[in-house]
Amino acid sequence: MSKPAGPPEDGLAEAATPHYLGHRERVRERFNKLGGEAFSDAELLELVLQVCIPRRDTKELAKTLLKRFGSFSAVLAAPPERLAEFSGLGEVTITHLRVFQAAAQRFGRDQIVTDQPILGSWSALIDYCRSAMAYEDIEQFRVLFLDKRNRLIADEVQQTGTIDHTPVYPREVIKRALELSATALILVHNHPSGDPTPSSADVQMTRQINDIAKPLGIALHDHVIIGKSGHASLKGLKLI
Repeated sequence: MSKPAGPPEDGLAEAATPHYLGHRERVRERFNKLGGEAFSDAELLELVLQVCIPRRDTKELAKTLLKRFGSFSAVLAAPPERLAEFSGLGEVTITHLRVFQAAAQRFGRDQIVTDQPILGSWSALIDYCRSAMAYEDIEQFRVLFLDKRNRLIADEVQQTGTIDHTPVYPREVIKRALELSATALILVHNHPSGDPTPSSADVQMTRQINDIAKPLGIALHDHVIIGKSGHASLKGLKLI
């Protein structure tokens, strides 16, 4: 299968006076003046690709990637084998994109790893979970373990599964909470379909964990389901 049209592969020779150099400088100046919030997904992805591919015109490549994957975040989270289908994205560039994604996730995690209660940074928590899980193509089940002041002790992926199922063992979740001396939990998992609506199995599993945790003095604050289209809170839906 032929690759979609794009700039030449990494490392090929370029014209002596590339036409896009002035455009690049203007984009950088605009970013320095206005910041990333003023940029569309296409403009920000173009700027990221400029860093990854320093000697190429990246404007059309950015548009092509967004058309295929749908959003800035989805491009960064795309599997390497799918990115490799595009002319202009060699192994080094794909690695750079994965580094950008990892940096974004680490930044998001650091916003919730503080001495303050995590419940007071709920929007930061959701942003972190979305960056870490929304675009995964298999289900992940993670647990945030909290201390008595609701500060984060640990953030652990407990299980990974298939595109529509992750096996979860409630007693193993509670066992790990006891090992960490956690007194509260927040459960999080993703729906690769994009729709965060909880299933009956999601609700049943959540209630099982709650039933085991409560007698042991471990509070279950919420179970958040992450999807490309948003998130759902079982507590907010009054399902726990």
